[in-house]
Amino acid sequence: MLVRAICATLRFEMRDLPTDSRKLIYCGWHGRSFAFSDYFRHRGWYVIISHSSDGEMQNRVFTRLGYKVIRGSTGRGGVRAAVEAIRALEEGGTMAMTPDGPRGPSGVVQGGVMLMARKSGAGLIPVGIAAKPRVVAKSWDKYIVPLPFAKCLMIFGAPLYVSPNASDDEVEQVRLQLEAEIHRLERLAEAELGVPSETLK
Repeated sequence: MLVRAICATLRFEMRDLPTDSRKLIYCGWHGRSFAFSDYFRHRGWYVIISHSSDGEMQNRVFTRLGYKVIRGSTGRGGVRAAVEAIRALEEGGTMAMTPDGPRGPSGVVQGGVMLMARKSGAGLIPVGIAAKPRVVAKSWDKYIVPLPFAKCLMIFGAPLYVSPNASDDEVEQVRLQLEAEIHRLERLAEAELGVPSETLK
C-alpha cells in the first residue's frame, strides 16, 4: 500500500527504454528498486527474492505488484533459483534483477546474473535510476525512497550479451562493463535531476 500510494504521485521519465523486453534482464542497484518495482508492475516479469525474513516481506509486495517470484539466493536455494530463471528467460521471459543484492557488496555485480545471461542468451540491460526529492536510508545499499510527487528518471543502456562459449576472462569483462555502465547511467540521472550523487562506487 505504501509503494502504491507514493508511486501513484510520481512523475516518471523513461529514457531509451527497450521496445521489446522479451529475453532481457534489467539490472539496477538494490537501493534503487522502489520506483522501478511499481512502474513495471503487472507485466508478468520475473524477480528473484531470497528466503530471508526480509525476503518474505518482499515476496508479498512483489506478488501483489504482479511479478512472478522465484525464491532463492547465494546462501539458500541459489542453484534451483538460477535454473528456474534460466528456463524462464529461454522461453522469452523478462527478469528484473538487483545484481548487487540481497547482501552486497553495494554497487558490485555478482556472478549469478552473469550465469543466467550466459546460459540463457538473454541481454543484460543496465539501468540508472534517480529521484528528486527523496529520502536516502542509512542502510548498506543507501536505499532511496522518492517522496510524494517526486520526479523519477530512469535511463536504460544498450544490452550486453555473454557468449555461451565465453571464457571466464570474457565473462569478467562483461561483468565489469555492466557494473560500470549502471554506475555511469545512475550518475547521469542524478546529475540531470540535480541531486547529490549516491553512487556506491
